[in-house]
Amino acid sequence: MKRVAIVGTGIARYGYRTDATLAEIAYEAIKEALDEARIGPEDIDSFVVGNVGSWSSEPLPAVLIGEYAGLVPKNGIRVEAACATGLAATRTAYNMIASGEASIVLVIGVEKMNESTTPQVVELIGRAGNYFWEFQNFGMTFPGYYAMYATSYMKRFGVREEDLCEVAVKNHYYGSMNPKAHFQNRITVEQCMSSRYVAWPLKLYDSSPITDGAAALILASEDIAMKITDSPIWIRGWGYANGTSNLSKRSDYIGLEATRVAAEMLYKKIGVDPKNPAKYFDVANLHDAFTIAELMALSDMGFVKKGEEHIVVREKQTYIGGLIPVNLDGGLKAKGHPIGATGVGMLVELTRQLQQRVERGRQAPIKRGWALAHNVGGTGHYVFTAALSVDKP
Repeated sequence: MKRVAIVGTGIARYGYRTDATLAEIAYEAIKEALDEARIGPEDIDSFVVGNVGSWSSEPLPAVLIGEYAGLVPKNGIRVEAACATGLAATRTAYNMIASGEASIVLVIGVEKMNESTTPQVVELIGRAGNYFWEFQNFGMTFPGYYAMYATSYMKRFGVREEDLCEVAVKNHYYGSMNPKAHFQNRITVEQCMSSRYVAWPLKLYDSSPITDGAAALILASEDIAMKITDSPIWIRGWGYANGTSNLSKRSDYIGLEATRVAAEMLYKKIGVDPKNPAKYFDVANLHDAFTIAELMALSDMGFVKKGEEHIVVREKQTYIGGLIPVNLDGGLKAKGHPIGATGVGMLVELTRQLQQRVERGRQAPIKRGWALAHNVGGTGHYVFTAALSVDKP
């Protein structure tokens, strides 16, 4: 298998984008990535579009975006894995290069969720999982799924609503320094606690927003990467797993088994001690569709013991200077969660973190030169993990 590097990154402004079409938002990210790599559409062998899209008007986004970006007749495909679409699309592109089928592949994650109303989006996301047993018969919503995990944590480990709000406060703090973030305002625990409930105990400020946005990566084989840039960021390894569609078949509600399996797979491949991953990574992006999701990921990924996540959060160990800096771009919570773009956006952020070129105040100290991405689809229905590094695998 060939080594694969990231040689270009681009990201569109996340938010409520009535000013641009799906293709235009995607192109904002594509152009930035192409310019960064100093190549043109003619240099791309293939492209992969990560998009869920059930809420938007375009059923064939890869065709539309390929034409708009001047990529026709290059081969392009669409990949979908719910909220984990971004890392799923990137892994597809990675495999094209690692197998020798292509030398340069463009990955685009894009979503225009606000083409549908909020009730429509809530219904469509609520169908994620098992439609018949959960949505149709019991009226479960996506916040409702994660609220089950939050109530379980509160009962078993003494987690308070204020602990969940601490996650939101951190992510808004870093999002305030990210000019591409959906929300660039800081909040307090008191503001979070006084926001209205969405699904008890989760409140509005515990929840990621409905976001439009796009992100892009240019992946290249080793020989090409070294010609394009003197600072490639290498994709060191992958982990991946699926969970049950029906949450009633899960053994507990204090974590996601798929995350634990994907973490174990990744750590084994890249030689990380699963009992102490913080020793290896300078920075991490953990999936925080809701604040409880980030809390669970801290233990499922091995950074803390199960049941001690809220203590680490209270001690601010997930800020810069702590045990492991998490979601320094604002995370899904403040940067936004344009579902198909989210995982690609994580890798854009981590690439720039490793190259030490993000905005002042949210740059992690880069010592080891490794970064970790964790992208969840649905409520652990899909999970992908990825490790990036400055040094060659």
